[in-house]
Amino acid sequence: MAGVAPEQAADLTAAPEAAKAEVPPELIAQTLGEYLRAYGARIRAGESGVLPVIAAMFAIILVFWAISPNHVFLSPVNLVNLFQQAAVFMVLAMAEGFALILGEIDLSVGYVGAIGAAITVQLIQPITTNWNWIPAILAGLLACTVFGAIQGTLITRLRLPSFIVTLAGFLIANGIFLKILLLGPFSGYPNLAGLSDNLQVIYNLMWGTIDPTVSWIGAGVVVVGLGLFMWLGDSRRRRSGLVAPPPSLTLIKIGLIAIVAIVVVAICNANRANLGTLEGVPWMIPIVLAVLGAWTVLLQRTKFGRYIYAIGGNPEAARRAGINVSLVRTVAFALCSFTAGIALLLYASLLNGMSNNLAGGQYVLYAVAAAVIGGTSLFGGRGKPLHGVLGGLVIAAIYNGLYLQGISQVEWQYIVTGLVLLAAIIIDAVSRRGASSGSVTRT
Repeated sequence: MAGVAPEQAADLTAAPEAAKAEVPPELIAQTLGEYLRAYGARIRAGESGVLPVIAAMFAIILVFWAISPNHVFLSPVNLVNLFQQAAVFMVLAMAEGFALILGEIDLSVGYVGAIGAAITVQLIQPITTNWNWIPAILAGLLACTVFGAIQGTLITRLRLPSFIVTLAGFLIANGIFLKILLLGPFSGYPNLAGLSDNLQVIYNLMWGTIDPTVSWIGAGVVVVGLGLFMWLGDSRRRRSGLVAPPPSLTLIKIGLIAIVAIVVVAICNANRANLGTLEGVPWMIPIVLAVLGAWTVLLQRTKFGRYIYAIGGNPEAARRAGINVSLVRTVAFALCSFTAGIALLLYASLLNGMSNNLAGGQYVLYAVAAAVIGGTSLFGGRGKPLHGVLGGLVIAAIYNGLYLQGISQVEWQYIVTGLVLLAAIIIDAVSRRGASSGSVTRT
């Protein structure tokens, strides 16, 4: 097709060859050996998946563990701090993922999410509106969702570039956010200080902890429930004659999930207080996992999720296949803003309130960087919520490690994060070029 780049021309979502190339090896392999061989072939073809970010994570951990004073980087207190620092990055990266998978971008998420958080914090103030925390959170998230839906409508119905529309949204949302901060007698700095139960609930989203015994029980329930979901789902597919990963691979995945759960709960249940007792899993961990689980199911297991990937891979082919491209894009931008509202609510909890010092533009860049570092493609059609979580951990680990070394200057944080992002983009571009050449060779 004239005027279409070779990479885009080879990415025909509706073509059988492309469909075959995009099927993950775990869906076509019948034994663990076949899976490993197919996965190795994908890596050699440039489809490395999450391996680069996992390798980067281990490298960062080893380096900062070795050079940090008294190897404090891997201490329970620092690791829990790292989880808290990463939470906002991870959820915001999952939000940005909805736009990136479509092949679009949303530059407004930092301040759109801040609108929702500011609304919630203002509504629960006991000396003014004194709302209950549940409707206050819902009101904030609803405002974010409506803002995202309006942006999505402008992008899809008027065929406007997402870059320009969300840049305008960035400016508009910043202004609305500042206006909301001025409501009430708080001089622009509504906070969560006070004995009100509603204030404490929002504060504890980041700083509250779950009882250690309940933490273990909850981890067990999650692992068993997720394991049964994976095992029964794969078994049902096999009985229906559909492709499914080999049983041994499913057991390995369940085992890895159990190991991660045990390690995380053990770290969080260690006493992290210099005086007294501070132990238990912070509430923000199950919150992040809930967002991860919900959006993973939505994107990986539903028709709507398949539509998003199809549009990101080839919008014209998706339209010809009968997909309502405009509706899917609009909903995706609404979900992007909704998720950003959750991220900035965690931010409000982390900083004990909201203020005009929020660097919303910087958080947008971190969201894109985290998603891309984790493995989401800037070219659309490829990405998972897990990529945002992994990328957010990488960025937080870099910042945390540099701080422990006494390198708290923001310029070094920018430089190191930028270098990691550049490496991720190079890997993405090289993998796509390798996948395109491989598909041409096969045909």
